Amino acid sequence: MFHHQHPYRPFIPENATKLIVGTLPPPRFTTGQLKEGDVDFCYGSRDGLLWVVLDRLFHLSLKFENTSEAVIQRADFLKSRGIGICDMVESSRRGKVDASDLGMQEVELRDMITILRNHPKVDTLIFTGGNSKNGPEYFFRRHLRTLDEKINLKVVSNEIPRIHQFLLDGRLINTVSLTAPSGSANRAIGGMDLYKSIKMKNPEFNTIDFRVLQYRGYF
Repeated sequence: MFHHQHPYRPFIPENATKLIVGTLPPPRFTTGQLKEGDVDFCYGSRDGLLWVVLDRLFHLSLKFENTSEAVIQRADFLKSRGIGICDMVESSRRGKVDASDLGMQEVELRDMITILRNHPKVDTLIFTGGNSKNGPEYFFRRHLRTLDEKINLKVVSNEIPRIHQFLLDGRLINTVSLTAPSGSANRAIGGMDLYKSIKMKNPEFNTIDFRVLQYRGYF
């Protein structure tokens, strides 16, 4: 079994009011065998779309390469916008060495509630995926069930992206479950009524455009 250890500690600037929450980067980030076009930073896979979308949203002119400059660009952006990154999974075991969320076994979760208590300015969790098995919202809900205290997620909107909120020590925290910034989510996007409607009016509209449109309201 491959021990898939998260290669990065949570990146949470002091001014962070939002946390981007995923699961684990691909195993090659743990083993250090990065590919050309990868960036040695959170969500740095050349196959991922989070930084592609944020680059479009904020006109960042990001470099997509394995250089220190590319890392600094991303870190500086997050600090300037008060955004942190803290994935739910600390480690897992894998029978097959790939990036599939469903392939994770013996998952060790991060203590997100303690992390939130240590960062009292954070009022929003941005899940890069929904409540499907082994997704970030799924693991967050699982984490809540392990607590001695009772914390309930209240539905604000069941439309995609799903929005919930909960109280932590009297502090209101919102969660939003965005469509995942991965190629595997493109098929799901293609089946959404909103996407079909826009695509019908504008045939050049694509799944990255859809994410830009969806993510805009939450970053």
